Amino acid sequence: MKKTISAMLAGLLVAVPAMASEDLAKAKNCLTCHAPEKKIVGPSYKDITAKRAGERGAEAALAAKIKNGSKDEWGKVPMPPNAVSDAEAATLAKWVLSFK
Repeated sequence: MKKTISAMLAGLLVAVPAMASEDLAKAKNCLTCHAPEKKIVGPSYKDITAKRAGERGAEAALAAKIKNGSKDEWGKVPMPPNAVSDAEAATLAKWVLSFK
């Protein structure tokens, strides 16, 4: 029984990175304000990636901004906090930073 539960939990952990995609961004309404290649309300994912290039801890810093929001980084329009778990924020940050 313990092996079955452990296998199921391991499977769930493996499935989380698979959501590092447009589907999760859509589900969390990220694409309302952001797009891969163009500014909408917020910066494009490519602009975010370019700004964070070479930044130590960029993924964790971006995950924190996704979860907690930010202001005055990209202009006067603040990014509100998002209803995401820590794992979802990390997944989204990794996905956003994959745009080059």
